[in-house]
Amino acid sequence: MSTGKEIRQKIASVKNTQKITKAMEMVSTSKMRRTKDNMQKSRPYAEKIMQIIGHLSSSHPEYKHPFLQQRDDVKTVGLLIVTSDRGLCGGLNANLFRAVIREIKQYKDQGKEVKLCLIGGKGLSFFNSVGGEVLASCNGLGDNPSLSQILGVVSSTTKAFIEGEIDKVVLCSNVFVNTMTQQPTLTQLLPTEPNETAQEGHWDYIYEPDSQVVLDQLLNRYIENLVYKALIENIACEQSARMIAMKSATDNASGMIDDLNLAYNKARQSAITQELSEIIGGAAAV
Repeated sequence: MSTGKEIRQKIASVKNTQKITKAMEMVSTSKMRRTKDNMQKSRPYAEKIMQIIGHLSSSHPEYKHPFLQQRDDVKTVGLLIVTSDRGLCGGLNANLFRAVIREIKQYKDQGKEVKLCLIGGKGLSFFNSVGGEVLASCNGLGDNPSLSQILGVVSSTTKAFIEGEIDKVVLCSNVFVNTMTQQPTLTQLLPTEPNETAQEGHWDYIYEPDSQVVLDQLLNRYIENLVYKALIENIACEQSARMIAMKSATDNASGMIDDLNLAYNKARQSAITQELSEIIGGAAAV
């Protein structure tokens, strides 16, 4: 049995860990709220861009941008995977990796080649260990990333799609359902489809320099915005998952402290009982 001194040291160590996990829980709560606000603010921009793209596509059906052209024979699939840079966020990244690995297996069973574009340090380290052809990657984005930090990966992905190196692009990330639930989601990014509900009416705009140039620019901005939105949402998922994980760790630490206090009291009581027995035995011997 551990001595009273050893148990006291363990109690102090667990209390120190509990302070750290409690602080991390509070920090994650604050960051999650801020990131949720950023996530909600980014939605109207993407919706408006897609509305204009849908209107332009219906008004000028003779022009088909490569991003809008469906390919019948898909030989190579690109997976653009968004993960966190840091751990201590429960099973957030592991759940996404399981979904991605299943998707990769399905494509390979169909005879399709899979190429990876990675955003986030955890995804890069994971696929460096399990293997996979990585076209582009970036990490170290922080808790408040800017669009410019991911433009390299996004432009490499879209360039590979336009040049025919990739026939289809799937965006893989975590979707924020609520504070307790983060859902791994795989959605087709390219080719994209215009929003049909935005094509009502017979009006038209006057575009400068012309509608084709505007459509080209808008589609690029739209794809960039979708990936950036997925990144922001994944950060919200990360902070939420970390908050839950740290709360669980804090609660577990409280349980351990209670158990250790009970063990300390038993050890102390045993030591006192033994000392009394020795004193009584010595007195009886005299």
